[in-house]
Amino acid sequence: MPGKFELKKAKDGQFHFNLLASNGQVILASEMYKAKTSALDGIESVRRNAQREGAFEIKAASNDKHYFVLKATNGQVIGQSQMYASAANCRNGVESVINHATDATLTDLSS
Repeated sequence: MPGKFELKKAKDGQFHFNLLASNGQVILASEMYKAKTSALDGIESVRRNAQREGAFEIKAASNDKHYFVLKATNGQVIGQSQMYASAANCRNGVESVINHATDATLTDLSS
């Protein structure tokens, strides 16, 4: 079963999306976008950049948990993961984004 992008509209009118793994777990969350077209462009950027070498950066938070960010070629952060208890689990999260992003369907919940 493929992954899924869910496009949503926040209460303040901005748009954001999540990439869900085939089990329904959120594996990547986007920043907020003022326009729906910008959020859709962000989804396409995730599809492209998830396959690019060096696009992911694993970071350690102050609480010793780990997370990753996905960056575009210009260095801008496209999305961020949840917190993981270990660096190994975080790397598994990166692999999940790589495996799900390209073929993920889009569900538009922003209406």
